[in-house]
Amino acid sequence: MATIFLSEIAGTAMLTLLGGGVVANVVLTKTKGFDGGWLLINVGWGLAVFSGVWVAFASGAHLNPAVTFGLMASGADEFAPGITIGAGTTIAYLVAELIGAFLGAVLAWLTYKTHYDAETDPGKILGTFSTGPEIRSYGWNLVTEIIGTFVLVFVIIMFGNTPHELGPLAVSLLVIAIGASLGGPTGYAINPARDLGPRLAHAILPIKNKGGSDWSYSWVPILGPIIGGVLAGLVSMVF
Repeated sequence: MATIFLSEIAGTAMLTLLGGGVVANVVLTKTKGFDGGWLLINVGWGLAVFSGVWVAFASGAHLNPAVTFGLMASGADEFAPGITIGAGTTIAYLVAELIGAFLGAVLAWLTYKTHYDAETDPGKILGTFSTGPEIRSYGWNLVTEIIGTFVLVFVIIMFGNTPHELGPLAVSLLVIAIGASLGGPTGYAINPARDLGPRLAHAILPIKNKGGSDWSYSWVPILGPIIGGVLAGLVSMVF
């Protein structure tokens, strides 16, 4: 249990530190990477996943409740070698992922503290923490998150059947592909912890000009990825 907890906290914190960091670098006032574009964000998030997976190797590097639920739905006996699927281990993964995501967001905020102080657009500030739709349509936003997360979890499970030996690099490239192709409508949360943990940090931290945390939308990047992950696990059983 200690292995799961420490590994997933550290890995998910690394994920959201680097992922939130690249968004902050692109959108906040007077940064070196200002206006670097969507592709920079995609690549940055992919490399954030790459780093987080290496850090959390001991627990199988879920870093994402959708992956945890997807593995459960796939009929697997273990979350990672030596870690049996059960109520206790599942809760440990989910709690650790959320804590790690929160801590990573706080570290990203500390890194860009002076730039947050200089930013006056609440939307840009929130966008460095959590996701939001370009066109707000809760039903279609939910569909987008389900599809994106299905692709993520299904392909990750399929990696286990292929002797590619690419490890974290394969997942990193997959995340870049999802962002570049499916991420436009909602900002591709594809991970409930990645969105909820930083959104909580946004709500709590003393950030100037931050505005609200858009809780009316927050259920979409939680429910959508969970549904997508479970569907991916179920469909993977066919293969």
